[in-house]
Amino acid sequence: MRREIPEEVRERVRQAAGHRCGYCRSHQRYVLGQLEIEHTIPASAGGSDDEENLWLACRLCNHFKAVQTHGVDPQTGRSAILFNPRKQKWSRHFRWNGALMVGRTACGWATVAALNLNNEIALTVRRNWMDAGWHPPEEQ
Repeated sequence: MRREIPEEVRERVRQAAGHRCGYCRSHQRYVLGQLEIEHTIPASAGGSDDEENLWLACRLCNHFKAVQTHGVDPQTGRSAILFNPRKQKWSRHFRWNGALMVGRTACGWATVAALNLNNEIALTVRRNWMDAGWHPPEEQ
């Protein structure tokens, strides 16, 4: 039986993540609904509820990630581990090209594809954020 993650742990995760989705970098103040606490290694894959395995994700990224830990690098067709926002630096694996999120590494390319990070909804929202001066997000 899974235990409820204590609110103080949730708040520490939110603070550590800078109130941003670990994948698409959307800030809490710009998304509808609360960013979700997600397991970087899914519970179904043996991931724990320990704080070191928790991060923030927007609903869309969390939905697409689901139980995945690996994706296919579209550059090579090989399996690659997905980006872990708790342990890896976002700018090492991704960059922005306007509203498009672009991978820089096998991990980045696989994550962009597996989490469908350039889906039509995300691109539309990011374009609107660009018009408002909210995108691209500043790196922490």
